[in-house]
Amino acid sequence: LKMSWACFYLPLRLLMAVCLCHSIRAPTSTFKSDLFNFYHSLILADGKETTVHLLKDIPKRYYFVLEEGRAPAPFTITVTPCDVPIEWSILRHKASASFLGKAARGDHDTQEISKSQKIPSTVSTIFNYKGNSVETYVGMSYYSALYMLEFLSTERDTHITVYLTTDTTSGHLYPELPLDPRIDIIGIGPTTVTLAWKHSPSVLQHRENIQYCLLVNEKHNYKSLCAAETAIRSSGMKVPPMLALSLSPYLLEPQQVMILSNSELSIINRASSGEVRQICVGTKNTYTVPSLSASTQYYFDVFVVNLLTNASAAYTGTFARTLEEPEPKMTELKDGKVIQVVLDGKKQKLNSLQYQARHKRIQFTFQPCRGQVQVHITKNGKTVASENISGLRYFSLKGNLLDTYLVQLRSTEQSNSSVKVQVSSHFHKPLFPLLPDSLKIKSFSKLRTCSSVTIAWLGTQQESKYCVYKKRIQDDQVWMELQSADRCARPESRPRSEKVLCRYFHDTNLQRAVTTETIRGLDAGTLYLFDVYLMGPSGIPVRYYSKVVKTRKKC
Repeated sequence: LKMSWACFYLPLRLLMAVCLCHSIRAPTSTFKSDLFNFYHSLILADGKETTVHLLKDIPKRYYFVLEEGRAPAPFTITVTPCDVPIEWSILRHKASASFLGKAARGDHDTQEISKSQKIPSTVSTIFNYKGNSVETYVGMSYYSALYMLEFLSTERDTHITVYLTTDTTSGHLYPELPLDPRIDIIGIGPTTVTLAWKHSPSVLQHRENIQYCLLVNEKHNYKSLCAAETAIRSSGMKVPPMLALSLSPYLLEPQQVMILSNSELSIINRASSGEVRQICVGTKNTYTVPSLSASTQYYFDVFVVNLLTNASAAYTGTFARTLEEPEPKMTELKDGKVIQVVLDGKKQKLNSLQYQARHKRIQFTFQPCRGQVQVHITKNGKTVASENISGLRYFSLKGNLLDTYLVQLRSTEQSNSSVKVQVSSHFHKPLFPLLPDSLKIKSFSKLRTCSSVTIAWLGTQQESKYCVYKKRIQDDQVWMELQSADRCARPESRPRSEKVLCRYFHDTNLQRAVTTETIRGLDAGTLYLFDVYLMGPSGIPVRYYSKVVKTRKKC
């Protein structure tokens, strides 16, 4: 680094001026106090990690003194960049400590100080570094000296941490790394990667105060934990200090998900740029990272953390690409047969069904039982239908004999769902009933009383059986009841006490194909869930959308 030592001497000259003024008017004790206060903001704390904020292209300097009588004095300095690469140097000023010591004791004559504007000294650069790795300098001083550390960021504003210690006998702030700090990949699957690493000597000595934490992301490795946290914040996420390094509870941000199981703390930070997963695993030195995406490259970092000081040391990061998802098992559809397919919403797996046409015209029928389902149909490799469905849906297709149809199904939600599927070439023998234009149930507010509710629904031109059911629910159960309803379940599976009535109904004029029903014997001011089931010729039911109605409280 190109530095002007005028900046280095300036604090000394100012200090001398302060000393001169106060040595004339004040006793020695006051002089020493002023000396301490002047340097308090510049001196680097011994035995404490200091956070230093750097502005772009503006150097920042800190000092520390190895006093006379302590030589030879060992010392270590650890600098951790938390973002971009920085430049930093250590410079030694041999005569400064001795001179300041004598000045502080009042040994110098004030006239000598005023006459001597130059202080005999030897200045040397003993270390310099440029980069974004965690770097530690270990030195030994055999004489009293003043040391200066200068830090410079040329890319942008950033921050770093600096740790100085002159006590090498009381243990380490930072946990120790093993001689081989590499992370080994011992297993790879489509959605998992298994890692192993050698134990830190600190874990073997202080097991109760040390733990391992992993960082998983899709961008790159991080050379320090503070660098990782800075990157997470810059992506738009809010990260509590030392996130995932303490098992103490704290309030998570909306874009964070915490999972605690088997003594492992896993925190997932979600943003538009991807997710960063932080997992603390105690003192285990092997871990299988779950729930990864297939055929995706991930970067893995392991940090050994001192829970008492929150200081950490980073293993050498690694990366791996998960395997491709194996081809899904193909299910053959048989003409006229209804099958029910369960969809895994969490893993978002595709379910594939295949059918070879025996007629030129065929019809696919889909009845989602719970949740919304994505349906994609191809014929001989070309897409013929693609749609998200939440109710009974028919697809009538025309082609040639022996055409091959591939149906792919996926849940559009995070929860599991299921769907009934049928393919048939016999249009005159439908298994599912003919549907009205709408499956909504209507209630009449003006006809509500304290003990009765009137509902209505659309019918069809086909003679069909309709069954009405009611269920008493609480206010806080409405959402769950509506979301968890199984629209494929037969009404016979419900308790008999919930059944209201069954009746047959049809009308050749669709304008008049509407039926109403008044349900009596209800409790005042109570919420009820009403369901209507349409039973087709084959007995397969179709459930209308549930309706929640509250009886009047006072009449």
